[in-house]
Amino acid sequence: MIKRTIMPVLDPSIRNTSFSEVAQGYSLNQVKIEASRCLDCKNPRCVTACPVNIDIPRFIKLILEDRFRDAYCTIYSDNILPAVCGRVCPQEKQCEGACVLGVKFEPVAIGALERYLGDYSLEHNVFRQEIIIDNGKKVAIIGSGPAGLACAAQIRRMGYSTDVYEALHEFGGVLKYGIPEFRLPKSIVDTEIDRLKSLGINFYKNVIIGKTLTIEQLFNELNYQAIFIGSGAGLPSSLGIKGENLNGVYYANEFLTRVNLMKANNFPFSATPIKVGETVAVVGGGNVAMDAARTAKRLGAKKVIIIYRRDMESLPARLEEIHHADEEGIDFMLLLNPVEIIGENYEVKSVKCQRMVLGEPDESGRRKPIPIEEYETIDINNLIVAIGQSPNPIIKKSTPNLEVDKWGCIKVNDYQTSIPGVFAGGDIVTGAATVILAMGAGKTAAFNIDKYIKTL
Repeated sequence: MIKRTIMPVLDPSIRNTSFSEVAQGYSLNQVKIEASRCLDCKNPRCVTACPVNIDIPRFIKLILEDRFRDAYCTIYSDNILPAVCGRVCPQEKQCEGACVLGVKFEPVAIGALERYLGDYSLEHNVFRQEIIIDNGKKVAIIGSGPAGLACAAQIRRMGYSTDVYEALHEFGGVLKYGIPEFRLPKSIVDTEIDRLKSLGINFYKNVIIGKTLTIEQLFNELNYQAIFIGSGAGLPSSLGIKGENLNGVYYANEFLTRVNLMKANNFPFSATPIKVGETVAVVGGGNVAMDAARTAKRLGAKKVIIIYRRDMESLPARLEEIHHADEEGIDFMLLLNPVEIIGENYEVKSVKCQRMVLGEPDESGRRKPIPIEEYETIDINNLIVAIGQSPNPIIKKSTPNLEVDKWGCIKVNDYQTSIPGVFAGGDIVTGAATVILAMGAGKTAAFNIDKYIKTL
């Protein structure tokens, strides 16, 4: 059996000072070799494991036949962001995790093949032509992140006039403000959204639903038949410890937004500054923590530390991101939990951490961290909190009859909320998750919206 083709990456000593993309993508020859590894299963488990159900065996077969345009169109019919998802999806837990070849060998690199086709389409201006017959009915989409974009594409394909409302000054949601340039070039996001505009989807920025417009106004004044809320989970979780308000403490959302969306890495040529000292600590072990740590390194920090309360095997981030962080010189200080941030003259100087030991597995399946009476104080200049996000409460506050759970996530039944005609999906329902899961929710919600409107 041919071994899995390794994707080329930039040298760590070069990339940890640059925002250039780390993973360089397959060459044509590498794509053909990797595609040849597919077993073309009769019952492809990879398709079932894909949240948007891409016909993976078909697009791989088309690659082997040199029919790259058809292969791309096969993906695009189910996934309107192939160049994005090929880069940021956790394929190892989804399509590749279900690959039959992976039982005895390494699974087919489905994500890398998808990325190649997405990039091929952008480079060669390949676009899936679609005929849309307008039905005269309107649907509003709140949020231009993965869930909102997927819902907008699917509902527009059904003939609905589709308007997307975005609170920020650029479209893309977490794809723009959350994921660094070195993992996902923003020009790719812009081009993918431009393709959605060509379908006839209308985009409006700087519109905060709950402030600029309310749900009630969307129905009564703008005459939408249905509304989809896909505004994500952008409210950071706090540590709840002394010193969290000191200068030099960031929440990962703010830190990454300043760099990814506001271009703070180009200051003073951009309007937004960001202050990064010699030693930066990042609290958390997920993909956001890895993104924040690797970004801090690129901003000039000499030492960057990941502080995490479990062990290396328990890190929830993708293995690829952990590996890249390690290559780039990020230090991991494990089995530690911050209990106090210590400052001087209102500036961060150190963080006091309590040591942990691992007990029995908790509800997540990982061994539960248990504190012991041992402490370590680490000298730092900045601390970035990356321990999770929850939905922004603005929409809920302006819509009292919208039911949410104790975490602020919107309650749904078949994607419909407690308000008839208002649907929701993605992180605002599940809490922070992955791009492709949000897209799957948006796509499925569109079918439920269509059924609802047809009953009116």
